[in-house]
Amino acid sequence: MKLTLKTPVRALHMVGPTYAGRLNKLDIDSVGDLLMHPPRRYEDYSRVSPIGSVQNGEVVTIRGQVKTSRNVFTRSHKTIQKIVITDQTGTLKATWFNQPYIPNTLKPGSWVSLAGTAQQFGKGVQFTSPEYEKLSSTDMREKGTTIHTGRLVPVYPETKGVSSKWIRSRIAPLLPLLASELEEWLPESILKQESLVPLPKAIVSLHFPSALSEAKKAWGRLAFEEMVNIQLAVQNRRKSWDRRKLGKKLVIEDSKLNVFLSSLPFRLTQAQRRVTQEVLGDLGQDKPMNRLLQGDVGSGKTVIAAIAIYAAFISGEKSALMAPTEILAMQHLETIKKLLAPFGMRIAMVTSSMKENLTKYDVAIGTHALLYKTVETGSHALVVIDEQHRFGVEQRALLIKKSRTPHILTMTATPIPRTVALTLYGDLDLSILDEMPPGRVRIKTWVIPPHKRESAYRWMRERIKLGEQAFIVCPLIEESTNETMLQVRAATEEFDRLKDKVFPDLALSLLHGRLSSRKKEEEIQKFRKGKTNILVTTPVVEVGIDITNATVMMIEGAERFGLAQLHQLRGRVGRGIKESYCLLFPSNPKTQGLSRLRILGTAKSGGQLAEFDLKLRGPGEIYGTKQHGYVNLKYAELSDTRLIATTQRLAREILEENSKLLKLQSVRTKLSTLEKDIEPN
Repeated sequence: MKLTLKTPVRALHMVGPTYAGRLNKLDIDSVGDLLMHPPRRYEDYSRVSPIGSVQNGEVVTIRGQVKTSRNVFTRSHKTIQKIVITDQTGTLKATWFNQPYIPNTLKPGSWVSLAGTAQQFGKGVQFTSPEYEKLSSTDMREKGTTIHTGRLVPVYPETKGVSSKWIRSRIAPLLPLLASELEEWLPESILKQESLVPLPKAIVSLHFPSALSEAKKAWGRLAFEEMVNIQLAVQNRRKSWDRRKLGKKLVIEDSKLNVFLSSLPFRLTQAQRRVTQEVLGDLGQDKPMNRLLQGDVGSGKTVIAAIAIYAAFISGEKSALMAPTEILAMQHLETIKKLLAPFGMRIAMVTSSMKENLTKYDVAIGTHALLYKTVETGSHALVVIDEQHRFGVEQRALLIKKSRTPHILTMTATPIPRTVALTLYGDLDLSILDEMPPGRVRIKTWVIPPHKRESAYRWMRERIKLGEQAFIVCPLIEESTNETMLQVRAATEEFDRLKDKVFPDLALSLLHGRLSSRKKEEEIQKFRKGKTNILVTTPVVEVGIDITNATVMMIEGAERFGLAQLHQLRGRVGRGIKESYCLLFPSNPKTQGLSRLRILGTAKSGGQLAEFDLKLRGPGEIYGTKQHGYVNLKYAELSDTRLIATTQRLAREILEENSKLLKLQSVRTKLSTLEKDIEPN
């Protein structure tokens, strides 16, 4: 079978299904993935020295012949491997532990290369657990190429059963076969202008550089490749969207719209007025709107959605609003009904069991039920998607497909760093609600050490005596057997403990994702009406619960959440005029994440938190998980504004009308590949 970059890794020699499963944990499924697996650092074993010249503390490679090799068995049934190597200048001992196969690999008389840090031992030096590599007599005479010793040696991210040495041994034979398949698609002028090495050379230099400066150039080229791919995909999506034929242009009568605006029970902030104009401007265009609305928790995004929905209504068109959770969908239903039902709008909550035709409704609100084929949502001129990163690409695309080509308004309360917005949402127009409605109080945030837990409970009881309510959030639903999660408090067990031992005289309720829709609504309504004092819950409350009387948010295992997610959870309190508090309980008081948690108390906005989280944890974890659709960058950094600007400019140059670059076959091939690999947003 001919090897290509798309060949599954399980087809490689000495890989098979077992190792393929292990590699999958490193996001390696194909030969191309393996070649693009970046080292996390390099060990410098490039200094090759005669044995007689090796000094204590030196990081060095030596080459010689094995004189003796044996296993030594200890009383505790462990093994120690002892090898003696000689060359013309001296003798050196090497020791390993619990690797009994080594004497069979490095037999007396065989030639070997060892690399490591020399340590004083008696009158000489020795190696402990060095890297080793068998050599042929030809290698010894001609100083043949090695991959584990005698050079800059790459050290990779590993997983159980897959070591860096194993990865190097698989990559090395592939490079001469496949590096050339990574054809350079950029013209020589661009490579020269940006000081970039050709792609095939970059891949070879990434894994086996002759010097650190060469490795740095390889990383630079691959970072450029990664970022320009994203920019081309994003800009291409934007062009494709702009070329779509709009289902129907909205004709919005200002007089009718003003009647609705004047009916609002509050004054819009300056930011809300600005964003309203941006959205209404889009709705009046011949091309479909594709706008992202980002606003901090409590900044008033739902009102903007309501204005857009009303604008569609007075134009004779229908709207759909999709939320990621039933709790958030119900919250939207309540708010939208309160604002729009007085104007005769028919609003439906869509569930999977719903049988009736929705065409008689002006607004359909729901979760994934809006996507079900059994529910005929009709043709919507406007689709609002809340917290879009919680939906898959296919789900968003399906909703849009069912509604001709609608206007799309996407909303998120998750703070988005500026560079992330520029890079990953470059196909969307961006509106930011950067102003909070008047009267919102700043939430006091504290990190609570273990010895203050009982005091915190007593303090919480005092707040509840004043007629206030509290949330207690746990990371899990039930206790985990996973060793790394043993100290993490689970909602079901914590609910029982708090109800029986800590607050036996108070009313507690439990909320998590496994409850039925009816039970969830029951528990929320009990809490909303003040029938329960404390709601013990999982992060299911992160979005969608608006209880003005709740003033205390207690978060267990706080270090396990991203700052942006903690900010969202904290935003469930402070919705009214009462002073509100957020108490963070780390599951491990010695964790390095404590300093990160303290940032939550000092940052002035969600945007600041997001920028900090991006630097600290990376884009894949900005929501507290790596599964929400952020690009998992291997080489580029989203803080590299120069790289973002350069690749954005190049992507636009390639895609503009009559582009000289687009006339190049290599560039057209690249674009075709990207269109197949990256699904439209």
